[in-house]
Amino acid sequence: MQKFKNVYVTGTGHFLPGTKINNEEMDQYIGSVNRQSSRIKKMILTENGIKTRHYAINPEGDSKYSVAEMGAQASRVALADAGIELSDLDMIASGTTGGDVVAPGFSNMLQGELKAPPLETMSVSGICCSGMSALKSAAQTVDSGEHQHALVNATEFPSRLFKKTRFDNFEEGVDFNSHFLRWMLSDGAGSFVLSNKPKQNGLSFRLKWMHNRSFSGDFPTCMAVGFGKENAGKGYLDYPSLTEAEKHGGFHLRQDIRLLPNLFEVGFSEYLKLVKEDHIHPGKIDHFLCHYSSEKFSGTIKDLMMKSDVFIPEDKWYSNLSVSGNTGAASIFIMLSEFLKEKEVKPGEQILFFVPESGRFSVSYALLEVCESESAEAVLEGDDMAPPMPDRLKSDYPEMFLELSQVWAEYRSNALRTPLAQKVFSRELTKQEYCKWMSLWIPQVRVGSVWMRNALANLPDELKNLQGLIETHASEEQFDFNILYKDYKNMGGTMELDDMKRTPSGDALNQFMMSMGESNPMALLGGIFIIEGTGQKIIPTLLPFLKDTFGTELKVYKFLEYHGENDQNHLMRWANAVDLALAYSPNMASEIVECAKKVAMLYSMQWTDISQSLERE
Repeated sequence: MQKFKNVYVTGTGHFLPGTKINNEEMDQYIGSVNRQSSRIKKMILTENGIKTRHYAINPEGDSKYSVAEMGAQASRVALADAGIELSDLDMIASGTTGGDVVAPGFSNMLQGELKAPPLETMSVSGICCSGMSALKSAAQTVDSGEHQHALVNATEFPSRLFKKTRFDNFEEGVDFNSHFLRWMLSDGAGSFVLSNKPKQNGLSFRLKWMHNRSFSGDFPTCMAVGFGKENAGKGYLDYPSLTEAEKHGGFHLRQDIRLLPNLFEVGFSEYLKLVKEDHIHPGKIDHFLCHYSSEKFSGTIKDLMMKSDVFIPEDKWYSNLSVSGNTGAASIFIMLSEFLKEKEVKPGEQILFFVPESGRFSVSYALLEVCESESAEAVLEGDDMAPPMPDRLKSDYPEMFLELSQVWAEYRSNALRTPLAQKVFSRELTKQEYCKWMSLWIPQVRVGSVWMRNALANLPDELKNLQGLIETHASEEQFDFNILYKDYKNMGGTMELDDMKRTPSGDALNQFMMSMGESNPMALLGGIFIIEGTGQKIIPTLLPFLKDTFGTELKVYKFLEYHGENDQNHLMRWANAVDLALAYSPNMASEIVECAKKVAMLYSMQWTDISQSLERE
């Protein structure tokens, strides 16, 4: 998180090449590559909600513009909007997934295209968050007083990678991951002018803060160009020639959609962190500009957001996805430019940006405030005052859930960075190691219903509804260990059930849960939050990689599939249980959080214990 005092967006501009292309016209430009194309296209477009987009190629596949030319078009509009000349600029910062050339950097090529005088440049190579990284870097130089005016641009030209001729020499068949983005992405450019004070006439937008965070150490690559098939192994420069790289799909833009649900969960965790730290007050956000790739929304996450009183009403959301398409790093820049042409904003209103990136998972948030020249000083003075109390804390539940979300986020990151998870991601886990993992997990699953019923016996008689929820849950999971044991045997495991032993951390977890069930059974809801979250969020992330490693024909995934599919319902049952517990004892919220912290610590230790056990094999 970085706060700014003297950074204003004084000009916006965008450029969308050519005319709008509807879904029926897409094939004229990027074409079907095999018999599956039309079916996949229909399915993807139905889900993402995109109706029109723009391409910078013509139907013959020829480029009508360069990336630099599109960036320059958007930049000239932004400069005119800001009322300044090229000669006033001190810096150009840019972000893109791919410029016209590998080197020099895109900002240098844009400077050349604009014929701008000598100035500082900074180029960020990446995917959707590259433009936001460029924005933050430029804002830092303006806020420090080093520069007075900076131009920030993000431009994307993915259609060059999607035209049919790119797939003609591909020897291995076009996989779904290569198909997917062909029907998702389109071309365009967007620019902002940053200044150290508002412009003289009209509205400016004070950049109050930015928060950029990468999770590339937690997750494998989800979206990439430059690898061979499956986003793994050789990079394009490792092949004997670029022709060989192309034959093996080294220039296909791929996305592993199995990982995508994790991106929204990561972005949601960061959002809750910003709410908890009072950087975002949902009730004070007037406009939410959200760069999402699909109109589909997670019902469970939305429900929990609303239950936590942190949901921004949908009438405050703005997206140009359906009419301008998904333009990657340029999307949020184009979005603000189009938003300002369509909507009327007033001084004092707040605009929140959210940009998630699926490359290897990054998220970016930024908060802007609308201001006029004569009111800017008053805005600055007001920011130095103590922040008002957030309007979200109407009960103990919202604050408790914000605390739990941060406990969960830290635990999730710790778990996914363990050697065990990383070995699954790299598809290096052996059948012997899988069996060892299961043999250490089965005895823990076996005692789950025991400690639940122990807690049930110690609940107050007045909580019959809560007793019923816990009894239902315990009954459903009482014999789950048998499912897991059968998976273990199908993989080739040979140990008898009664000979299996928990890890030291597994023993510690069981002792803790039994003790809490006797002394403070309602607080165990915090531990259940971590346990069920592992089943709903972490296991489904690992499962596709296990199937890639061992094949889908083996009958060894039934337990993992069951929990990935059903723990979402379990979490909603958990939310109902929390409502009952807090209605009976409002002070229980802090104890639920403390229990979650302890269980998260013990579960993290167990991931490490299992990893070390595999290393000893």
